[in-house]
Amino acid sequence: MKRTVAYAKPYASIVAWGLLIKFIAALAELFLPMILEHLINDVAPQKDMRSLALNGVLMAFLSFVALFGNIAANRLAANSSGKTTHDLRLALFKKTTYLQCAQVDRFTLPSLISRLTSDTYYFNQTMAQSLRLGVRAPILLVGGLICSFLLDPILACVLLACVPFVVVGVALITKKSVPLYLTVQRGGDEVVRDMQENITGVRVIKALSKSDYEIEKFRAINARLTENEFKANKITSLTNPMATLILNLGLVGIIAVGALCGSEGGTVLAFLSYFTIILNAMLGLSRIFVTLSRGVASAARIEEVLEADERMPVSEMPQGDADCKIQFKDVSFSYNGNKDNVEHVSFSVKAGQTLGIIGGTGSGKSTIVSLLLRLYDVTEGAVYVDGRDVRSMPEKELRAKFGIAFQNDFLVASTIRENVDYFRGLPEDNIQKALACAQASEFVEGFSEKENRMLTQKGSNLSGGQKQRLIVSRALAGKPEILVLDDSSSALDYATDAKLRKALGRDYADCTKVIVAQRVSSVRHADLILVLDEGRIVGMGRHEELLASCEDYRQIYNVQMGGVS
Repeated sequence: MKRTVAYAKPYASIVAWGLLIKFIAALAELFLPMILEHLINDVAPQKDMRSLALNGVLMAFLSFVALFGNIAANRLAANSSGKTTHDLRLALFKKTTYLQCAQVDRFTLPSLISRLTSDTYYFNQTMAQSLRLGVRAPILLVGGLICSFLLDPILACVLLACVPFVVVGVALITKKSVPLYLTVQRGGDEVVRDMQENITGVRVIKALSKSDYEIEKFRAINARLTENEFKANKITSLTNPMATLILNLGLVGIIAVGALCGSEGGTVLAFLSYFTIILNAMLGLSRIFVTLSRGVASAARIEEVLEADERMPVSEMPQGDADCKIQFKDVSFSYNGNKDNVEHVSFSVKAGQTLGIIGGTGSGKSTIVSLLLRLYDVTEGAVYVDGRDVRSMPEKELRAKFGIAFQNDFLVASTIRENVDYFRGLPEDNIQKALACAQASEFVEGFSEKENRMLTQKGSNLSGGQKQRLIVSRALAGKPEILVLDDSSSALDYATDAKLRKALGRDYADCTKVIVAQRVSSVRHADLILVLDEGRIVGMGRHEELLASCEDYRQIYNVQMGGVS
């Protein structure tokens, strides 16, 4: 937890004040039984009313110091733990945002969501409870034992003999519970993943009448999580009963030894008070260890993300062909390191030209785009932009060259203008030109608010074709050197798609275009068309050349166009 706890450093003064106040309040509690013993053994027999009143006032004062001191310290603990968790959650979100795609694949999205939400919550609870009880409980435990020895060493030895048994028991339970809580956290990831899949695919689930199936699937996942939580809680729930049993046996021993030794009534009563204080301190420590078990597991998962190096290394690499805007040279890549998703891909595109990529599902079309953007690094070969290996270019410099529109891109709950601009502060002319070229002006002008029309989350108050046109508008608005359209016109009708391609050629003639599509009509006018199958290029050339030389392309063309040129 070293790295996560470091986020509390800016609030060290708040923590220090809270601990100091807790210390004073704990000392006040410890003096109460000693004053009570003095009253019963010394003051009461003498019937000294003045001394009785003074000691009573002192006890009342110390009680108020303990009460209000604990309240103030608990508020400071909540303040410091809340602010620390706020900073930690922000740092974790920032780190998650900058993680490499391969790192996101390794952590998985549901796990990252779980770490950002439930794990930071458990860390907050651990820190808050540690600050509330972490000082008070040890002081009351050690101080109670010291005061007990000052009152009666023999009775104190009986009490002290109980403590090692409790400590050993708590340590064994904590050692057993931490791995169990790690399993529980992973089960929470699985629940988040299943919920995310259901929310995303709710329309498909309803359309296929698979709600009952998904309910049963979630029931099984939930049952596993519940079983793991039960196992973890079953272990940790032994702590309080075990500590209570051991200390209650100690109490019996104190009473028995006190009776045999003829201890005074005030002394025995003070010991009973110290017993209660020590019992509560031990139970407080056991609660800390129970919470700490979960907090340590959560902190380990948080630190795993925080310690990940998200930086894409930049190093000097051999130059490619300076005359080419985009060049792939014998590129191979694998997501999992076992089987290549693209193999020995080589091609080049000059500035202002259009590259079309077509192929079946899983053929490697989007993988080529990801490698071009350096979302992933190639396994073999090299990718060049403007003759420079993308691995030798700083991330911001490389990405600034691109305008990207993915098929399943996102829209935020904001206005149309802000979605197209995406908080880049672009000139109004850029936005209007992009909307017009993407054929989005047709429906935007129909809204009474026009570009100030508010969109719901994911643009659910727009049709699929309208969303895609806004996504293409966003890609164009930054006037990119390279425009990437990754199957981003799949929801458009053929007429609108044709208008879009014509406008791109007219208004963004200098822009190099990469068009990934399922339709032949979307790529047939490209300067170079790649036909992919299982990660390999099975055809490359212009439309007419591929019709003559590539059987796969010809089959796609005949199915979609009926063999009509």
